[in-house]
Formats: sequence, C-alpha cells, structure tokens
Amino acid sequence: MKERSDAELVIQARAGDGESYGELVLRYQRAAYSVALSVIGRHQDAEDAAQESFLVALERLEECRNPARFAGWLLAIVRNRSRNLIRRESLRRGDEIPASASSSGPSPERAADISALRARLTEALNTLSEVQREIVLLHDLEGWKHAEIAERLGMPSGTVRSHLHFARKALRVQLSEWKDYGKDV
Repeated sequence: MKERSDAELVIQARAGDGESYGELVLRYQRAAYSVALSVIGRHQDAEDAAQESFLVALERLEECRNPARFAGWLLAIVRNRSRNLIRRESLRRGDEIPASASSSGPSPERAADISALRARLTEALNTLSEVQREIVLLHDLEGWKHAEIAERLGMPSGTVRSHLHFARKALRVQLSEWKDYGKDV
C-alpha cells in the first residue's frame, strides 16, 4: 500500500477524517518531541509542548497554506509553543521522594551516573544555538536525512550539513573530558 503524502493527509483531515490527522501525528510525534526538547531541554515539558502543538495544529489546520509542507508548519508551531512554555512556566517543583520509598529501577549509584551523564549531555546541547540543537536531535536522535531536515526547516541542505558539522564539533569539545566516562554507564 502506497504511503499517503502529507498533503493528502492534511486535505483529508480538513474534511473531517480523524484517522488522517492521527497518521500525521504518528508520522511527526518524535520529530515534534525532538524540536520541543531542543528548545526546552526538559523531557516532560517537551512532551507537553509537543502534545499541545498537535492540538493547536488540529484547531488551525485550515491555516496551513501549503499542505505539502505540513511538517515545517507543524515544527514552527512546536518551536513557538515551546518558547511560550518557557516564558509562562517556571520549573516544575515536585515533592521530594521519601527515602523509604522502594524502587525496581537502577541502583542509586547507577541512577546518579545516568543523571550526571544526562545533565552533561543537556548542558553540552544547551551550548549550541537553537537551530543546531534542533538539527542534531532530528538527525542523530530521530535519524532524519539532511534533505528531509532542509525541506522541513526551509533551509538549504548545505546549511543543514554545515550546522550539523559545527554542532558536532562543539559537542566533541564540550564532552571531551567525558569520553572515558560512558564506558561505565
């Protein structure tokens, strides 16, 4: 069965076909999350921003002027929603977990190592520009090709390659002292 194009799905979703919009959500949920994470830097907030963006996109689907470029339009909504979330919310404050609580997860030492590595990676990613973070996450985490990223973000493929090259170079410098650390984690 031939995969339907974004344009076909958008047109059908505009006509009230919920399954078509559901297919768009499935197609772009990881990319939306990655873009939100590149802006916000926190997992739960990125999930919230991505989910909220899909709801906004559904409400405003008629405003998508070029259905074939739905992905770029959606990712712009994700970026804007993510920026808005940062502006309107302070960091979530949760209650501390009591020391008596048991866990079936990793040991405290391993959890601390993973947490430290995650924090270091987040810190390194935050040294990049927003567009570099977005490109690194879409390419290296989501597996998008240069041409896909270029098309979706509305920039030349060479620019995407350049951003990716310089972002990786900066990340190598930022993470160089941790190169042996990952062997234990």
